[in-house]
Amino acid sequence: MKLNELLGIEFPFIQGGMANIATAEFAAAVSNAGALGLIGAGGMSPEMFRDSIRRCRSLTDKPFGVNIMLMHPQVEELAAIAAEEKVAVVTTGAGAPSRFIPAWKEAGIKVFPVVPAVALAKLVAKRGADGVIAEGTESGGHVGETTTMALVPQVVDAVDIPVIAAGGIASGRQLLAAYALGAIGAQVGTCLLVSEECPIHENYKKAVLKASDRSTVVTGRSVDAPVRCLRNQMTNEYIAKEREGADRMELEHFTLGGLRKAVFDGDVKTGSVMAGQVAGMLHEIKPLRQIFEELQAGCEKRLAELEK
Repeated sequence: MKLNELLGIEFPFIQGGMANIATAEFAAAVSNAGALGLIGAGGMSPEMFRDSIRRCRSLTDKPFGVNIMLMHPQVEELAAIAAEEKVAVVTTGAGAPSRFIPAWKEAGIKVFPVVPAVALAKLVAKRGADGVIAEGTESGGHVGETTTMALVPQVVDAVDIPVIAAGGIASGRQLLAAYALGAIGAQVGTCLLVSEECPIHENYKKAVLKASDRSTVVTGRSVDAPVRCLRNQMTNEYIAKEREGADRMELEHFTLGGLRKAVFDGDVKTGSVMAGQVAGMLHEIKPLRQIFEELQAGCEKRLAELEK
């Protein structure tokens, strides 16, 4: 069974739950275009989160979900709101959502934790997750250490629930590779940054379009807080501070509000321009619907070529 059949949507894609980017309006646009839109709770208060869910519901009659980062200081309230509002899907990041899964399942919600390692995949599978999103280090934002090519098949072999591939997927060829590794669909984020509907500043979109294969860098590895961004003045200064031995608190203060600066103000020099390694494959701004159609058609075309 493919992801679209499992969720009752047209295309087998989940939109990444990107904080400050995955708004109610963007999630609704993704769902209306045939994939599963997500509202990113990162940076939201519980009141904002509930309002976003209700606003999204007013903008689409298609399924949509939410992404909750488990490190959020008000995670208990966010988890309760997701259950009360009975969203279609909850994805989670930064840990295991074990204590929340029973309430979500009781509300009829499908739960897909994002996992960077086999051990976490096995744990959440035992706790009742409906599937896992195996995210490789190629992705933008907070990352693990294992590549998608290595992680997905190991997770597929380790659990008996569906696996969705994430990290480094922006073309039909890469989607076909995800299927070959055992995934039932893909979560995509970076390729959606350059969609017409994405709410980020035009400077952010232009920076992604200008990127090459070597344009991203991971900051924060020295303090166990790795984040992949496009190289800029901020990342250069951040890495210099890491080399000087700065601690986690100092580094977090240095990047405080960095993503918001990039997303809303278009500051692509000192802001955090989060993007995955596939940024170098993106060359034009397109409607969401076209992006999804091209991913699907490209996958089918490459499969047909291989079968000749």
